[in-house]
Amino acid sequence: MQDKENNQLRENRILKAANKLFVQYGFDKTTVSEIAKEAGISKGAIYLHFQSKEDLLENLILQEFQAYAKRWWALVEADPQGGSVASMYKNSLYALTESAFMAAIFKQDARILGTYLKLPTNLFKRMNAGGSGSERSLFVKMMQSAGAMRKDIHAEVVAYVMDMLAFALVSMEDIREADQVPALDELIEGIASLMERGLAPEEGYDPAVGKEVLRQISEAGQLNFDQYEQKK
Repeated sequence: MQDKENNQLRENRILKAANKLFVQYGFDKTTVSEIAKEAGISKGAIYLHFQSKEDLLENLILQEFQAYAKRWWALVEADPQGGSVASMYKNSLYALTESAFMAAIFKQDARILGTYLKLPTNLFKRMNAGGSGSERSLFVKMMQSAGAMRKDIHAEVVAYVMDMLAFALVSMEDIREADQVPALDELIEGIASLMERGLAPEEGYDPAVGKEVLRQISEAGQLNFDQYEQKK
């Protein structure tokens, strides 16, 4: 039991070190030796946990997805308006922008993820191989079915617009000077207000229904992650 706990602690240190170095220098320019040095372990110890640098990156991506989902749910739970369209979307943006690596994952930043993105079997391509649509699209469909979001706009369109706005939020700093970008909180709150006005059902709805939708998605995501971990 102690060995398992120690292995988990060491794996977490490796992932934390990789996160820092990938964001700072990029996947291509970061070596396994540098990750080992940052984590305070030997290079060989890394290969006890991960088959390759690519495998390490994929595990880090999955860890970030899980952390993002948990943070989103926690923010919604703590929000007095949790479950409303505005709350659901703005808190997804807050969770997204809290992690530089998660933002890089979302926009598939070539500076950080490098040549990994060109691999024909990279994690992003495998996740999309099913062709069943994005997680955002599933979320919108569930919200519409529950009566917590208007139904006269196709779920795929709503999801696409949400993704566009989120992508712009984490990308505009690349093309705008800092003094031309409004404060992050103002941006997120403004976007959320627009979403509420545009997507909330005219007849009104119970925000608790929206919170239940996110709870179901969060629990399903955690189950999938746990099953993945058991197969490792």
